[in-house]
Amino acid sequence: MTTKLVLATRNEHKVEELRQILKAQIPSLDVAEIQSARSSDLPEPVEDAVTFAGNALIKARQIVAHTGIAAVADDSGICVDVLGGAPGIFSARWSGRHGDDTANLDLLLAQLADVPSEHRGANFTCAAALVLPDGREFVKIGQVFGALRFERAGCGGFGYDPIFQAEGMDVTLAELDAEQKNQISHRNNAFSQIAPLVAELIKD
Repeated sequence: MTTKLVLATRNEHKVEELRQILKAQIPSLDVAEIQSARSSDLPEPVEDAVTFAGNALIKARQIVAHTGIAAVADDSGICVDVLGGAPGIFSARWSGRHGDDTANLDLLLAQLADVPSEHRGANFTCAAALVLPDGREFVKIGQVFGALRFERAGCGGFGYDPIFQAEGMDVTLAELDAEQKNQISHRNNAFSQIAPLVAELIKD
């Protein structure tokens, strides 16, 4: 099977989530045509942009330059109103240890310990980038708004999901199953906009 698309992430949680989202949007998609960055020997890219979109493009461009195959990447994070939008692009390394979900979540809960419910608004933001070998680039933004709990709830998902309760729901994202989460998530919002472009790519 020829690889037609590379997901520019080594995070297996994200790989599975993105495959499910794209498959739901593109029923004809054969996931065997999609690889993850784990199959490459590339170093981790330096994500030194100041926006989600900029960092997503950095990751996708690196894969295309190395493989010559179209790449999709995302950069996402949680933006807390009372923190002026932080952690934002620093969400994955908020505690100083990149990818340590437990430490990141513990720190954020501690920082918000005295913040009352009415001021715990937040949103998850995702920038989805598609970069093609011919140099064309596309970026779409997806968001989901809600509020932060005082304690963890649920064992699904990853990252800050256990404390994020989306608007109109009475459970956290971590209490939803994968299909339920994917219907409302910021990644779904962003990648549902990228999906038609991917569909054209896969069709060729």
